[in-house]
Amino acid sequence: MASIVDVCEQPTIEEGFEECVALLGARTLVDAPIIIPIPKRPQPTAKFGGVTVIVPCYNEQRMIAATVRQLIDVMRATRRPYELIVVDDGSNEGTRCEIASCAYEPHLRVLRNDRNRGYGYSLKRAVTEAQYETIVITDADGTYPNDCMAELLEMMEGFDMVVGARTGVNVHVPLSRRPAKWALRRLAAYLTDTEIPDLNSGLRVMKRSLIRRFLPLLPDGFSFTTTITLALLTHGHRVRYVPIDYAKRIGRSSIKPVRDTMNFLSLIVRTVLYFRPLRIFAPASAIVFGLAVGVALVTKLAFGQLADVISVTLVIAAVQLFAVGLLADLIDKRSPSFS
Repeated sequence: MASIVDVCEQPTIEEGFEECVALLGARTLVDAPIIIPIPKRPQPTAKFGGVTVIVPCYNEQRMIAATVRQLIDVMRATRRPYELIVVDDGSNEGTRCEIASCAYEPHLRVLRNDRNRGYGYSLKRAVTEAQYETIVITDADGTYPNDCMAELLEMMEGFDMVVGARTGVNVHVPLSRRPAKWALRRLAAYLTDTEIPDLNSGLRVMKRSLIRRFLPLLPDGFSFTTTITLALLTHGHRVRYVPIDYAKRIGRSSIKPVRDTMNFLSLIVRTVLYFRPLRIFAPASAIVFGLAVGVALVTKLAFGQLADVISVTLVIAAVQLFAVGLLADLIDKRSPSFS
């Protein structure tokens, strides 16, 4: 049995304290050979695991300080261990000063890129340095309702990602962007065979391990959220969508509608080609084969002579497309899996 001195040399350990009391029995502290400090009982631990909140920031001097303070209040209310990482993506002096005004917060970490490297780059850098498995991302411009973050975190039970879908009552998305967003969302839904209420929402909760697994595929630009959504859906991971509002933006957006829409379209096709090539090649093959049949019928009925060379060429093209799709699918299945 350990002596009183041996046990009481560890006053901060709960087990040591209990054994110390048992050894003393009826003896008083006056009878004891040494003074035994009564340890402080540890504070109750959080019910849930820790959370890393990531905020990419580029020239958001009007809202970044308010956003940081709001996020700190929200996370304190959750009673979870947390850290808040703000990534300064080469912002101007005004934004840097606003971020510095929040530097007294003990849970705040600031990462600075040497120049403007992109939204996705900032998120990837923060994820690689994140302390906790649960990752929350949001924007610095005050458009997302960060007060619903606690609700999104609670909904992560049994899911790999929870997305705040901008489908609430008060959603301020410019009319000029809505047609392109709808078309891209419908295309992504077809290619992934999953209904997607919001393809590129910037408020979401994810698992750090999954983001790191797909890290080589994630782009440095605004397509980060679109890519991680498609990657998880095409690999059968569970994604949950929660309706949220979306406020009108304060300040100027960094998104360039035409260029970024074309990039999103290209990204969707490339990502699905990478994971589910037959979703592209099989319909393309069917279209070309149908065109071959149509050419044959039209030329035979209209001119009385079958355009056999054109029809045969189209049939061969259809077969080749389908064969390439099968080969790509085989390569994908034999490659190291991300799932």
